[in-house]
Amino acid sequence: MKLYKKKETIIIEHEGSYYQTSADWDELVNRKDLFQYLVNKLSEFEPGTAPDPDTAFDPPIKQQEIWAAGVTYYRSRTARMEESKDAGGGTFYDKVYHADRPELFFKALPQRTTGHRGKIRIRKDSTWDVPEPELTLFISSAGTIEGYTVGNDVSSRSIEGENPLYLPQAKSYQYSAAIGPCLLVRERVIPRDATIRLHIIRKGQDMFDGNITIDQMKRDHDELVGYLFRESDFPNGCYLMTGTGIVPPDDFTLQEGDEVRISITGIGTLISYTEMKQA
Repeated sequence: MKLYKKKETIIIEHEGSYYQTSADWDELVNRKDLFQYLVNKLSEFEPGTAPDPDTAFDPPIKQQEIWAAGVTYYRSRTARMEESKDAGGGTFYDKVYHADRPELFFKALPQRTTGHRGKIRIRKDSTWDVPEPELTLFISSAGTIEGYTVGNDVSSRSIEGENPLYLPQAKSYQYSAAIGPCLLVRERVIPRDATIRLHIIRKGQDMFDGNITIDQMKRDHDELVGYLFRESDFPNGCYLMTGTGIVPPDDFTLQEGDEVRISITGIGTLISYTEMKQA
């Protein structure tokens, strides 16, 4: 089942049929056993039509925070060690990769988040910027994983590489997060062989194309959620980006006008366009 958000309307796709509702997003999705709840509610929703993927969708979020996990794939560990070695912080990421405690950090509030076919921002004070394609969990306020979406954890590798303490500036700023195109709600957990694909296009030319399966993650989803909820409450639920295993070559950086496509098996493709803040 997929939930698409367009202004005040939620479009629900289930087994080839479409429904729509003007229900409050937070009230609708923030609950345990969300899949079964929605199945039971389908008869109460109005008939709907299939959303057009060529149009923009709102991010599937209202009052949820977005958090992120780092160094959950070996490739991410290697890349972040490389970017921070000149600052003397390279070994930090190797230690985190092997530690019991994962790296978790705050990513974005809803007003700093964009949806399908929205604009993501490149910092003007950065020289090395990359998208980070990530399976993103939707977690209820009870701490249960109830859905999945595609996430783009846009990052400034040049700023983080200067000093690991600059992580918040490299990761959390206006329009540095994109999620969508929908919220996938499943009766069971997402298959471990689901594939994440990152495709970057510049002026009609392919700049990068790579993929990885989520079974390459070192961390378990429940483990990450358990640490996130240890000392934090999320009254409306939250999103957790689970880390990236796809990293473009070190000589690549995003430029204004790039098209970033992130696809995950069973969820769909999140398309974003890069921009820089105007003076």
